[in-house]
Amino acid sequence: MWLKWLPWKYIVRRLARSHGFYDPISLLSHVRRFSQPSEVNEPIELLRAGVVLHARGLINSRVIQHNLDWVWPYWVNRQFKPQSESFIPRAFSLTHINLSARNWTSVGIPGFSLYPIVDPRGLVMPFWDSWSIDAWIYLAKGDLLAPSKLESDVEQELCLNGDLSVVTTSENESFNLCSKTQVSRINNDYICDINLSAYSKQPGWLVVSLRPYNPEGVSFVHKIEFYRKNNRWRINEKQNVFLSDLPDKQIMSDYRKGDVALGLRFLENEEIKTTCDVGMATAAALYKLEPEQQRVVEVQIPLKKEKSKVTGGFYHKLQSNNIWRDILEGSCRLSLPYRNYQFLYEAAVRSVVLHSPAEVYPGPFTYRRFWFRDATFIIYALLRIGMIKRSEKLIENFFPRQTAFGYFHSQQGEWDSNGQVLWLMNQFCRLSGSNPSEHWLQSAVNAAKWIIRKRVSSDSKKPHAGLLPAGFSAEHLGPNDYYYWDDFWSVAGLKSAAQLVEGAQYESKKSEFISEAEDLMGAIEKSLLSTKKRLDRAAIPASPYRRLDSGAIGSLTACYPLDIIEPSDERIMDTTGYLLSDCIVNNGFFHDISHSGINPYLTLHLAQVLMRIGELRFIDLVKNVAELASSTGQWPEAINPRTGLGCMGDGQHVWASAEWILMMINCFVMQQKEKLILGAGIFPDWLVNGNEISIGPIATFWGPVGVRLCYDDKYIIVEWEGNWRSDKPQIEVRLPGYESVVVDSDETSIKIERKMKI
Repeated sequence: MWLKWLPWKYIVRRLARSHGFYDPISLLSHVRRFSQPSEVNEPIELLRAGVVLHARGLINSRVIQHNLDWVWPYWVNRQFKPQSESFIPRAFSLTHINLSARNWTSVGIPGFSLYPIVDPRGLVMPFWDSWSIDAWIYLAKGDLLAPSKLESDVEQELCLNGDLSVVTTSENESFNLCSKTQVSRINNDYICDINLSAYSKQPGWLVVSLRPYNPEGVSFVHKIEFYRKNNRWRINEKQNVFLSDLPDKQIMSDYRKGDVALGLRFLENEEIKTTCDVGMATAAALYKLEPEQQRVVEVQIPLKKEKSKVTGGFYHKLQSNNIWRDILEGSCRLSLPYRNYQFLYEAAVRSVVLHSPAEVYPGPFTYRRFWFRDATFIIYALLRIGMIKRSEKLIENFFPRQTAFGYFHSQQGEWDSNGQVLWLMNQFCRLSGSNPSEHWLQSAVNAAKWIIRKRVSSDSKKPHAGLLPAGFSAEHLGPNDYYYWDDFWSVAGLKSAAQLVEGAQYESKKSEFISEAEDLMGAIEKSLLSTKKRLDRAAIPASPYRRLDSGAIGSLTACYPLDIIEPSDERIMDTTGYLLSDCIVNNGFFHDISHSGINPYLTLHLAQVLMRIGELRFIDLVKNVAELASSTGQWPEAINPRTGLGCMGDGQHVWASAEWILMMINCFVMQQKEKLILGAGIFPDWLVNGNEISIGPIATFWGPVGVRLCYDDKYIIVEWEGNWRSDKPQIEVRLPGYESVVVDSDETSIKIERKMKI
């Protein structure tokens, strides 16, 4: 308490000026002038994450550029190489951060929250933010073949049969190096298993190397010991790495001597222990390669925290547990023999399942933390593919995060969360055909009341009158402001609360919530009228005080997924028109704010709205998102339009995976108001060469439904089979390029003449 009485601002100013620095208090006050006044300047969680990111970047700047003779990760070799298209001049940059290849793929087992990740060249980070394991081939004549240094000759794939695994193959006419990484469960142990196979026409060595870095940069290794008894590295006296075979040679190094790779030519000096006060210790286990003979070595890393037993042995038989098969049983399947769309769908399903063990994570590394915003879209995707019980458990984990005042808190200053949770709760009840439990209802009432209390006064004549306060909202929209994104979600949340309490003990609140939703929507409409006058056009900017910029993408939420404003509304039409004309790069939505790259999930948001409008350009956007996926079926949060590689956020963004699932579902079965629209997103070239395409079962408000499309010489045949709970829905068949047809509720198929409208 006494700290409040200290003249700390004066002390900081005086100290800074005495050392010749700019006054930090004055600087911060100027920074805040670029945003609207808000009770929260920036969520502390984001500040903390940013500090950690740039602290590592500062360490990277102290290490990498002075030691470019080391074997560094793929992103460093691209970003620091002048000849590379990904080269970034360092100049006055204080921190060196991965901005050129933020791409990786996680492996794991459903329900287990540790995710080893594999970078595009096979570097494996077994623990969150840890050191890594890499593999090379060292030839007797002195050449080192490291995949991270190769521009080409490397292929990577995600294997979906059995356990989830990533296979990375580097090869040319002289050598082949293949690694397969997966997580296996043996009894109660979880193992990161790396299977390495090497082949060379020349004599040499397969090198298994411990690296003091990961795809974000340096991760300290201070001590390494090798135990011959069980072929084990002990790292930092905490973690173990087991090797299937005793190495033929073993060498180690510290920062002063340089990378262990530099000592491969001096193999007579074998070492089994090293310490490094800098934290850049490296190790290499070498296995002889005879010409034209394959050598196989397996690396196993126990992932659970070890207690008393730290000298366990190597598991010689790792068998598939069929966990993935059991988890996916009965979920929605897509049959689409078109390019790699089905593979992307299946990879996306596994991604959303893997990253929702109890809490929902939007990524395995950079974003391995909880946001209501990402969780809402991810769980909604799980709901639509029929994973009802799993979704219910995940929603149950929301309630401990609700404060006594009704606020669903993941990051302070983000006012969209209550509307999102209420909307998702209602979606769950309608899609599952179940009634909310007592504690769900109590939570919903408290959440709705929080929205009502949180609104600013409607008495003001300012454009934000009656809206939610200025906040950080969806962080990618810009500085604190009165974001329409928050308001649209709050309207949907209040409407959802009204539906949730209907027929329950809180039914008396229904009229209040409906009235408040209408009042908030009225405040939005009034604000949009002032915005239209200011901008001289109908498009909806990010806030009442912003000009049109890429942040306007957030305002499309009123159309998708919330269905508050009709797709044909001039404001939605003009917003999409602006975004298409000013924010599209290479058929992808380029987000200038924060992301500075093509954003896959926001591109799909725009495509969803265009599909609802009936604008065929949505096909170009979807095709581009498919092309931007990695070979393992993943998307980073933002992608450099020149290189096609990740430039921002997590290298495997799970929200993007969820949006791909929802895009494929809505292409076949789209819920709009109180009807089902079939086939609105079917590409014209999906039905060629005798293709038959299908999807199902998809969860809808009326029950699960499956859809199949095929064609003959004269007709496109659309068939559907619904397991309706009560009343049958109104069904409209709306194939792109054809007249829409409303069918009788008793019909289960329709033939459409293959003659597109002009």
